[in-house]
Amino acid sequence: MVSSTNEVRRTVQERPVVVVGRPECCLAVVARHLLLRQGVNPAVLEVSYDADPAALVYALRAKDDNTKLVTDVALPVVFVGGRLLGGLDRLITMHIAEELVPLLRQAGALWL
Repeated sequence: MVSSTNEVRRTVQERPVVVVGRPECCLAVVARHLLLRQGVNPAVLEVSYDADPAALVYALRAKDDNTKLVTDVALPVVFVGGRLLGGLDRLITMHIAEELVPLLRQAGALWL
């Protein structure tokens, strides 16, 4: 389990694909398995139950992202290429629309 936003930020910057969720979260497992089926081995970070997901996502947003703090953020969230992709619903939507693989290639998570 990660203990700080800095630890999550470092992993998001270093790894092409990161799933951030709660310990033993079934939705994080689904996100991980969907990515594994695409040929990507994402880093999976577990944050404590008392962590505020909205504050975490806000702290990890890109420096050029001027969006305000959103309060309805739910974990798990997926980062691709250092940027917030969204939650499991966004991941599945991109997969169904066949937009996920090109994005994963662009982020350097897939070679073929």
